Amino acid sequence: MKTVLHSVSYAGFWGQFRLPLEEFIPHAGSLGYQGVSLVAKRPHASPLDMTPERIAGVKKLLADSRLECASVAAYTDFAGAAPGIPLNEMQVAYIESCAKLAHAWGSRIVRVFTAYEHGAPDLKVVWGATVAGLRECADRIAPLGVSLAVQNHHDLAVSTEAFVELLAEVGRPNCEAGFDAWSPALQGLSGDQLYAVAKKMAPLTIQTTCADYIRLPRYQYHPEHTNYVRQEPDLVMAVPFGDGFIDYASFFRGLRDGGFDGWVLYEMCERLRGGGGMENLDRCARKFVEVMTQRFMS
Repeated sequence: MKTVLHSVSYAGFWGQFRLPLEEFIPHAGSLGYQGVSLVAKRPHASPLDMTPERIAGVKKLLADSRLECASVAAYTDFAGAAPGIPLNEMQVAYIESCAKLAHAWGSRIVRVFTAYEHGAPDLKVVWGATVAGLRECADRIAPLGVSLAVQNHHDLAVSTEAFVELLAEVGRPNCEAGFDAWSPALQGLSGDQLYAVAKKMAPLTIQTTCADYIRLPRYQYHPEHTNYVRQEPDLVMAVPFGDGFIDYASFFRGLRDGGFDGWVLYEMCERLRGGGGMENLDRCARKFVEVMTQRFMS
């Protein structure tokens, strides 16, 4: 396994310190990472901003920093909820552009998502649109030698059972899994259960993305009872890797036993304990490399 820093961590989306793409790449190298995953939207690697000169510049920066481009991180939602708007066609064109960037930077992976349900009255329609979208994306990027890494992030197929069925129905060898521990952990899996799903998914997985969180129970005061009523769901807050509730020991044991030996990404994509200043981001990024190296990669 190799450690990768996701550029979303320094993109400023949650109020954290923002580094321009060309500064982020050498900075990731200085923090001890072996690769980077580059956000395919502004302010980083939006295809709209990637001129031939800038693409060449990023490639040189990667080489000079002795880093590999593990993946290009695209942002998709194949629900296609707006009537009359060809959203899936737009997304296929976007994924093609992302695949060209990945190919230019020596990566074989474009990370994608499935779909949010958006209160859809017929989830089978959403499922069908997602399968069709993933198939067309996979077919169009296959000549470049690039694969989709479908992350278990959005509503559709977020359970492991549904995820396996979705990938099987797409049925393309270059449509694989970007299987993370976060979703099954939030579904209540840990220990032997988390180990089992990680081992099951390992042969299908080409990258995994890590972050860690704590649960903060929520209560609402009811003055008529002079008491609080428990609220669902819990508030989930990001913390440094290893300080949260996700059972990464069982997760990585399952991945390893299932044969996974791919990219392991770290992302800080939420408001983070300790704040969004550069010093705290760097401290957390270094801790991930230390924990991975000492506990899970030896």
